[in-house]
Amino acid sequence: MRSGEGSRIDPVPTRRTIIRGAVGAGLLAAGFAPHQGAMADEPPVAAPGRLGGRAGLWTGEPRLYTREDWNARPPKRPAEVLNRAPDHIVVHHTATANSKDKSLAHAFALSRKIQRWHMKDNGWDDAGQQLTISRGGVVMEGRNSSLDSIRAGNLAVGAQVLHHNDHTIGIENEGTYTSRGVPKRLWKSLVEVCAWLCERYRLDPAEAIVGHRDFNNTSCPGDRLYKRLPDLRREVAARLDGFPKGGGVRPETSIFPPFDPFG
Repeated sequence: MRSGEGSRIDPVPTRRTIIRGAVGAGLLAAGFAPHQGAMADEPPVAAPGRLGGRAGLWTGEPRLYTREDWNARPPKRPAEVLNRAPDHIVVHHTATANSKDKSLAHAFALSRKIQRWHMKDNGWDDAGQQLTISRGGVVMEGRNSSLDSIRAGNLAVGAQVLHHNDHTIGIENEGTYTSRGVPKRLWKSLVEVCAWLCERYRLDPAEAIVGHRDFNNTSCPGDRLYKRLPDLRREVAARLDGFPKGGGVRPETSIFPPFDPFG
C-alpha cells in the first residue's frame, strides 16, 4: 500500500535482527528513464583534503553540487533537521539504466527526475535521499537542508529507509548493480563521500556503512554493489587513517510509515 511521509513509532532492531531480502529495489518505475544523450561537459574530479597537516588523514569535503545548481523545485515542506548525527550511511542504487553519459547535464537531469518522481508519484515532501552520485561521479545534494546539516554534524531526515530514516543518511548511486559492475568514477566519488561523512559524524566505516537491504526487504543496492561494501569500508578506513571513531546515538523511534521508499 502506498503511503506518504507521516508519523509512526517503531522500535529500531539490532544489527542481528536486520532483515535481508531479495525483492525489487531502487527507483524502478514506469516512466523513469534517465537522460541518454551524450554531453560534452565532464564533471571535475575532487582532490582529497587533509586534517591538521597529518599525511594520510582524508577529511576534505568532496566537490558537491547543491540543489540550486541542479535547479531543484521547492519542497512541499522543509526537512526536519535533528540536532544529532546519524549512525549509519546507507548505500542505494537507483535501479535505472546504466547510462554511459557522464556529463554534468545528465547528472543534474537525474536529480530533477528523482525529485519529480518522489514528490509527484510518491507524494513525498521532497527527494527522499540526502545525496546522489551519478555514473559520471557527480555528487549532488538531494533532500533540502542536507548539505548544511552534514556540515553542522546534524541530520536532515530523509525518506530513504523504511523505519530507519531518523538515524540514517542515504546515498543514491545511479544505475542497476544486480549483475553489472560499478563505474570507476562513481566508485571514487562514493569512497570520497563516505570518508567525508564518517569524518563529519565521527563514524567507524566498518560499522556505519551498510546497504539498503541491511535494513529493509529489498535487493537494493544490487548484488554487485553490495558485495563491494567490504571494499568500500576498507578504502574509507584507509583514507581516514586512524581518525577517532565514534558514531551517533541510535534513537528509539522512527517517524516514517510502513512503506519502502525504494522498494
